[in-house]
Amino acid sequence: MYDFKIDAADKASLYRELIDAADALTAGEPDPIANMANVAALIWEALPDLNWVGFYRNVGGELVLGPFQGRPACIRIPFGRGVCGAAAATLEPQCVDDVHAFPGHIACDAASRAELVVPILVGCALVGVLDLDSPTPGRFDKEDERGCLELAQRLSGRLGGMEKMPAEG
Repeated sequence: MYDFKIDAADKASLYRELIDAADALTAGEPDPIANMANVAALIWEALPDLNWVGFYRNVGGELVLGPFQGRPACIRIPFGRGVCGAAAATLEPQCVDDVHAFPGHIACDAASRAELVVPILVGCALVGVLDLDSPTPGRFDKEDERGCLELAQRLSGRLGGMEKMPAEG
C-alpha cells in the first residue's frame, strides 16, 4: 500500500514532494496507463482546490480521455479546441484564470473556473497533456505551471508510448 503524506509549508516544497512521490510511485512500472492512473490519484490527494485532474492521450492526432479523478469528462478533444486542445496544438502550457473567458472553451464541468494544462512530450513528440481544473477563478499561477511542467518532464518516459495505444479498450 502506498501512503504518501504531502504536506509542505510552501508551493515549491509541495511540488518537490509531489514530483518525488510520483517518481517513486511509477518507478519500474512500464505501463503508461497504470502510471497515469496513479499520478492522477496522487495529484488529486496532494493539491488543494481541484475538481478534476487527469490525462488526455494523443491518439492519432486527437486528444482522447485517459485516467483521471473527478466527474465524468469529455472523451475526445481536437487539437486547437479548448484549453487542452490549445496546449496540444502549441506544445505550450495553458494557464487560464477564467475558462469562461477562454475562446472555444469546452465545458465538461460547469463548476470548473480555472484550468492548467501542460503538454507531455517524449523528445519532440506530444504523447498527451496533464489537465488540472479548479472551481476557483485564478487558482493556478506560474509556480503551479512550473511544478506541473517539471512533473510532466520527469515522468514523460513513464507516460510515453500512449500514442501507440489503441483508442478503444
